[in-house]
Amino acid sequence: MTQKQTYTAKEIQVLEGLEPVRKRPGMFIGSTDTRGLHESLREIVDNSVDESFAGVAKNVWVQIGKDGGATIRDDGRGIPVDKHKSGVSALEVTMTKLHAGGKFGGSAYKVSGGLHGVGASVVNALSKDFRVVVLRNNEAYYQEYEQGRVKAPVAKASQKDLDSWLPAKWGVKTHEDCTGTITTFYPDPEVFQTTDFDSQKIKTLLRDRAYLVPGLSFHYYDERSYEEAHFYFEGGIKSLVAHSNRGKQAISDVIFVTKEEGDLTVDVAIQYTDAYAENVKGFVNGINTVDGGTHLTGFRIALTRAVTDYAKKAGVSEKLTEGNGLTGDDLKEGLTAVVYIKMPSNLLQFESQTKAKLNNPEIQGFVQSAVKEGIDTYFEEHPNDAKSILEKVFLAARARIAARAAKEAVLRKGALEGASLPGKLADCQSKDAESSELYIVEGDSAGGSAKQGRDRRFQAILPLGGKILNTERAHLDKIVKFDELRDLIIALGAGIGDVVDYDKIRYNRIIIMTDADVDGEHIKTLLLTFFYRHMPEVIARGFLYVALPPLYRVQIGKEAYYSYTEEEREAVIKDKTAQAGKGNGKVTIQRYKGLGEMNPIQLWETTMDPKTRVLKKIGVDDAEEADRIFLTLMGEEVAPRKKFIQTHAKMATLDI
Repeated sequence: MTQKQTYTAKEIQVLEGLEPVRKRPGMFIGSTDTRGLHESLREIVDNSVDESFAGVAKNVWVQIGKDGGATIRDDGRGIPVDKHKSGVSALEVTMTKLHAGGKFGGSAYKVSGGLHGVGASVVNALSKDFRVVVLRNNEAYYQEYEQGRVKAPVAKASQKDLDSWLPAKWGVKTHEDCTGTITTFYPDPEVFQTTDFDSQKIKTLLRDRAYLVPGLSFHYYDERSYEEAHFYFEGGIKSLVAHSNRGKQAISDVIFVTKEEGDLTVDVAIQYTDAYAENVKGFVNGINTVDGGTHLTGFRIALTRAVTDYAKKAGVSEKLTEGNGLTGDDLKEGLTAVVYIKMPSNLLQFESQTKAKLNNPEIQGFVQSAVKEGIDTYFEEHPNDAKSILEKVFLAARARIAARAAKEAVLRKGALEGASLPGKLADCQSKDAESSELYIVEGDSAGGSAKQGRDRRFQAILPLGGKILNTERAHLDKIVKFDELRDLIIALGAGIGDVVDYDKIRYNRIIIMTDADVDGEHIKTLLLTFFYRHMPEVIARGFLYVALPPLYRVQIGKEAYYSYTEEEREAVIKDKTAQAGKGNGKVTIQRYKGLGEMNPIQLWETTMDPKTRVLKKIGVDDAEEADRIFLTLMGEEVAPRKKFIQTHAKMATLDI
């Protein structure tokens, strides 16, 4: 008989101040991994960008210190420090109270990225140390906090304080007419899985903001690597699209559409290239809405209708078979676009505090009308560009139709043969996708060892006969005809192309396991290319992994140890021979050239046992950079690939 738990008024908790943030950080910054860490920095940076929207800030400085702290400065008005009606400084209210700020009434900020008033206070709550310096009226004021709690009232800072707190290169002097806000924060390791800022992510953030806010300069310094970068652009989102398409062959000029209606403004830049992948970004008041929203929905509807209408007018729509008209997917191939909305901050409706998705319903129609009208006009005035875009779109449509026919033929053939799963697949007993995993193994020999060594209850094995098709520039009709890829698609069970359903996927862990040599790395790269280009949701859902088999087996006496690097091998030999003692430390080293050299037990112990194996989870931190790298290394153009290899050859290391 179980004891009933008491449930009285004593069990009712009231979370005061910023306590809710520390209890549930994911509700405010999305996650506590590296994405949430950089979301925190973005919140502070965007507060400075808002000062530019208000027409006062011209510069934003960001520095990552050797001690791991981030300092962000702007030359805006500076947060007010006078007493608020609540009885404490306005600065303290802004930094310690949720839903407090100058963006609600509309008088201080007509356009801003924030509305909820929780950005800075949330970052404060999730920082082990947090300091704000305000420059106003030829004075410097400051306040310090710990995990969101005030250490002391707002006080004046001396020149000695500023010199010790701020980078010398910034040259902030109390006696000069400096204005602005300077925020330094140290992410709390009790909250975040990592507190190590990624320089590339920060530069991408600042570069995008510089494109979106022409005339605002961004200055980045990294004390850890002594890296320095500065961003300033006058060309706006047209320059951002051109930058995104560097290394690609453009088939049209950049199409620019702008429309202003009352307090709403939309700017759209569009360009098609010879690439296969799509790169569409949406922004609202400087915020990158990574999950889209009504502005991108309106854009896609308008683009499809504009191209379809022009095709009919030009008399080329009959090139497609009856019943197979253009679809939205046909227009995605090779498309790069930026959709940028500016609107009053008090009207913004985001799906969550992380501002990943815009929900304003009125924006869809506004964008749709503007884009349709703008593209119609551009096509009339630039018939050659319109023709090139139509050729690109119809090529994609014909490839889609051919792929569907080839796929249906493959499925019909499989059904006639009575083989719903490929013969090479050694499936697992579990039918629960969440607990099941698929090892994609290089070579029949290693596949045989993996089949013998696995735990057949939840581990499935699919051997690959060799190198697969490079799918960077392959349409689906070629992919489904390629035996190894067809087997993989059928084994996964989700389908591919326009009928893919990721909820039907049969394994929630898909593990690539290849030899630790050049051929193995090539096969791994080809598989990553396939998933990134043709089943990207597998990566987005966190289902894709790479197995890391050891490079060495070190036998010392009767004991065996596995090592992943030469340094680890030498450390094992030094440590274990000392422990074994003189006369008992005979060392035998085996270098694994391939997975096939391991017997089933060794493969299980090192690479397949969930208790001891090492897996790398595959994710995409910067979609634009990932797209560029795949295009460079896996595309048809040799020159960019050769240049990349020559530039980075000396940087190559074994990364585990």
